[in-house]
Amino acid sequence: MKSSLKNMVLVLFCISLIASLCLGLVNMITEGPIEAAKEKAKQEALMQVLPEFDEVKQDSTYTVDKLVIPTYKAVKGGEVVGYAIESATKSGFNGEIKLMVGFDTKGTILNVNVLKQAETPGLGAKMVEEGNPLLASVKGKEAPKTKLTVKKDGGDIDALTAATISSRAYAEAVARAYAVFRVAAGWQKEVQATTGASQTQGGEESKRGNFEPKRDKEE
Repeated sequence: MKSSLKNMVLVLFCISLIASLCLGLVNMITEGPIEAAKEKAKQEALMQVLPEFDEVKQDSTYTVDKLVIPTYKAVKGGEVVGYAIESATKSGFNGEIKLMVGFDTKGTILNVNVLKQAETPGLGAKMVEEGNPLLASVKGKEAPKTKLTVKKDGGDIDALTAATISSRAYAEAVARAYAVFRVAAGWQKEVQATTGASQTQGGEESKRGNFEPKRDKEE
C-alpha cells in the first residue's frame, strides 16, 4: 500500500477504534467485580460499626453540603438498636474521604470504619489503623457531649501527628454523620448543613467558607 496521509489517518483510526473496543471490553469485565467488592466492603463496615442485629435496612438518603449521605437502620427483636451513616468529606489532603459511622439509639458513637481514603502513607493514611488517635477520640463517646472537631480547633478529637488536614477532614465527616443521625433517629426534622473546621477556627481558613487545604504538604 502506497504511503499517504490518507492511509496514515485510516491506520490511526483503526488502531484507535480497536483500542477503544478493548478498553470498553475490559471495563465491562471488571465493572461487576469492582461493584461486588464495594458492596462487600460496605456490608463488612456495617457489621463493624453496628451493635448486634437481626437485620439492617437502608433507611433514607440525605444530601448535605452537596454530598449524598445514605443511612442504615439496625433492627433486633423488632426494635431499632442502632444507625449507620455513610458519611463523606471532600476536605481530605488528597480528596474525598468516606466513613461508615455507627451510633446506638442514644447517640453514642459505636465505631468508625474508613471506606475510602487516599491520604499520605505514614501520615493521614493512619486513620485506617485500629486504635489510631482519631478513632480513639470518638469511639464510645456520646456525640451530643463531644466537640467533633480536632483539639487544635477547640474540639475533643486528637489529630494524627503531622496530618492536621486529614484529621480535620475525618472530624468533619464524623460531625456530618452525627448531623444526619439526628434526623434519622427522629431528633430533629432537617439536617443542619455542616462545613467542618472552618466554622470553629479563626484566621484565613475561616474566611474562605468551606475548608480548602493547601495541597503541597500536610501540616
